[in-house]
Amino acid sequence: MQLTKEQQKMLDGEAGEAPAQAMQILAALGKIYGAENMIPISSAQVSGVSYETIGDAGLEYLQDYASKNAKVKTLTFLNPAGMDRDQYEKMDVPSDFAKKQIQILDAFKSMGITMSCTCAPYHIGIRPKVGEHIAWAESSAVAFANSVLGARTNREGGPSALAAAITGFTPNYGLHLDENRLAGIIIEVEATPKTTADFGAMGSYLGKKIKSKIPAFTNLNFAPEIKLKTLGASMAATGSTALFYIKNITPEFMVKENAEKLTFTQEELIYHKKELNCGEKPDLVTIGCPHASLEEIKEVANLIKGKKLACKLWVCCAKKTKDLASEHGFTKIIEEAGGNVVADTCMVVSPLRQMGYSCTACNSGKAAKYLSSLQKQKVVFGDVEDILLCD
Repeated sequence: MQLTKEQQKMLDGEAGEAPAQAMQILAALGKIYGAENMIPISSAQVSGVSYETIGDAGLEYLQDYASKNAKVKTLTFLNPAGMDRDQYEKMDVPSDFAKKQIQILDAFKSMGITMSCTCAPYHIGIRPKVGEHIAWAESSAVAFANSVLGARTNREGGPSALAAAITGFTPNYGLHLDENRLAGIIIEVEATPKTTADFGAMGSYLGKKIKSKIPAFTNLNFAPEIKLKTLGASMAATGSTALFYIKNITPEFMVKENAEKLTFTQEELIYHKKELNCGEKPDLVTIGCPHASLEEIKEVANLIKGKKLACKLWVCCAKKTKDLASEHGFTKIIEEAGGNVVADTCMVVSPLRQMGYSCTACNSGKAAKYLSSLQKQKVVFGDVEDILLCD
């Protein structure tokens, strides 16, 4: 791999210990994947933020970087943490968990990282342009950036995204290259998905079916941005989709000549939507995986205005989005009904079991996958109006 003088100096330690460590990671990745060079990035998104997912080993890794005076060289922001920094006591987050989580966030902050703590940075104005090279790690954000925005990023791990942030570069391989962005399978949609849960169920099924192939959808005429984030997130969770196309909707649509074909029917949609639902009464209802937009928070507020919820509710979003929701009065409506607008975290990376939850409701295919596999929850799945249980 050809390195520039600047990159070689970093690798040789002339820019400091932290950049050298970061460049070693990137050089190793470049060698593994056959990258010819490195390219500059305009932003990085770092995952591995919750203490629930990285534990003490991850905390030590980050504190080691911080002790070496690591500083990011480009716009860098974080995936959700394991708790809402402003109301974790109200949410009954265990104190020992909170202490470790704060230490993780302090380590990231010392590196100059924006403490956004969201899996949907595009909802708070971070929207790279078509063809722009970035290094993002959160699977749903990667799918959205590549597909809906037309930017270019591989599905980075937390350490490689952090390394890219510290150096300002990433190896030039994978989805950064035109030849690797061709769809290998065409999905002919005969179903009529309308709701977030519909798109989540469709994505969950297709992710398992196509695995790492890049899909190109046809006949999918109704696909607003909010539904696209759900579709991509669900395929990324059950498979490893980092890029998808939708004819006449996404900014790019590139398909191999010999692409396979797969049909997705209305009957399959109905079946797989039911398959995700255990049918029990939840302890907790969760909305916002990926993080909710202001429009989605408004929808919840309108559905429960003047009512009382029968169980706890989290509407998860970025702190900036919550501030807007509060300005519009949506937060107050949700709180008066007994719910909570939760910032900085989500149901997938919170210590749900330690907090006493065993059955959680969602309208997200991604959440359904990880609630059962990572959080060992029974999952109640359905449209938002169906899972919002009111007395």
